[in-house]
Amino acid sequence: MSKVNRNEPKLAGGSEATFTRFQFDAMFLDDAACLDWLFKRRYPDGVYCPKCKAITKHYRDKSRPSYSCHCGHHVHPMQGTIFQDSATSLRLWFLAIFLMATTRCGIAAKHLERELGVTYKCAWRMFKQIRSMLDENAMALLGEIEVDESFFGGKDENRHLSKRRSYAGRYDKTSVFGMVQRGGNVIAQVIPSPPRSSDILPHIRRKVMPKSTIFSDEARFYDPLKLMGYGHERVQHTNQVYVRGNAHVNTLESFWSLAKRGIDGNHHVCGENYLQHYLNAYAFRWNHRRDDRAMFWAMLDQIPSAPKLDV
Repeated sequence: MSKVNRNEPKLAGGSEATFTRFQFDAMFLDDAACLDWLFKRRYPDGVYCPKCKAITKHYRDKSRPSYSCHCGHHVHPMQGTIFQDSATSLRLWFLAIFLMATTRCGIAAKHLERELGVTYKCAWRMFKQIRSMLDENAMALLGEIEVDESFFGGKDENRHLSKRRSYAGRYDKTSVFGMVQRGGNVIAQVIPSPPRSSDILPHIRRKVMPKSTIFSDEARFYDPLKLMGYGHERVQHTNQVYVRGNAHVNTLESFWSLAKRGIDGNHHVCGENYLQHYLNAYAFRWNHRRDDRAMFWAMLDQIPSAPKLDV
């Protein structure tokens, strides 16, 4: 007879998992457990009560998802988050974040609908709200930076003849510009089509720190980079040259491949007006792929801290 306690499953020693579904179910058993976690996350130093003029103990209200001081002051942990004004169970929100975090290439809203037991409209809204937390475009890049533009959209030959359009030999797709720091983070931004220097260079100036070395292909958009104070090296893709010494954009090409395969395999279709949110989600996964903690906790960390009251 095995000595394993089947009521308390544990991670196998050789597993790469850091937070499993069993652990999620044990930690976030119901809405109350989720609300308690959210309260401690948003008020790590305690709650300042403006009536008592001190940090006081706030107790969970039984009739509503809030906490109150003995004097009657209330705080609402869901206020100012994606959970505000939602009639959906808070545990379902946390489970949706867990499901989105435990897949390598993303998850479709239809899958959330089936897993959560909600309507597709509700699942799609939850999916959209969770993705809205994953925007990390405020970061800066330093060191060796690869830049490249790409095009997202269906193949021209699969379209109806009346909808086929091309420019400069390119299919009529959505233009995207990306930057990645080697060994670090990636930033992807939807830009107007066709791409121009005026659409690309301002992103580089805002996000890439001075004296960095930028690697690109031979596109003319990048001609002014040396005048802007950056080191600049190119690879000649048109001549079938993809690596020249340390010069290449293969890291960024890898990210484009992951994002495109993920969108094509899970979502099938992505409108231009929503593409930026999808790119933010895939960039977030890329940027946190080496975190010691599970992706689930990285996503929960995006929940904003509660604003501090003036003392």
